[in-house]
Amino acid sequence: MNIDFSDDDSIIGAMRLSLRTVYALRALVVLGLNYDKAVVRTHVIWQTQNIPRRFLEQILSDLKAAGIVESRRGVSGGYRLRHPPETIALATVIRHTEGPLAPVSCVSERFYGPCSCPDEGRCPIRSVMKEVRDAIVAILETATLAHLCERSRKLQDSPVSVPDYVI
Repeated sequence: MNIDFSDDDSIIGAMRLSLRTVYALRALVVLGLNYDKAVVRTHVIWQTQNIPRRFLEQILSDLKAAGIVESRRGVSGGYRLRHPPETIALATVIRHTEGPLAPVSCVSERFYGPCSCPDEGRCPIRSVMKEVRDAIVAILETATLAHLCERSRKLQDSPVSVPDYVI
């Protein structure tokens, strides 16, 4: 039995990452790749990652408030990771920028919200979405910023492949 939820934004919409989260992760990769440096200047991040400067400043300020990055002011100022990249789980960053990892609130462990089903305990959609949540959490809790940095290094050394969209 195939169930297609692709037209139901209330279910699938929660699994998409916002541009803010994607930019936050890209900025953190730059900081992770430069973890051995005192700080990374913001212009290096927005220029190399093509992130609008003001948006990046808001994102970095938010990540600083969350304790993920720290900053130094002044001429030699910039940002750096507050903790080693190996200790920053992607789940932490995504939860901070997006909220729950669960596709529906009735399966969220940290942001639970009641379901509209007549019998939550016997709801087949909830049952499948709990499995989806468990898989997402398992991956994002073990994947760290160090993993993203390592992938970035490997991808920089690999040949560029352009997708072929011939029909």
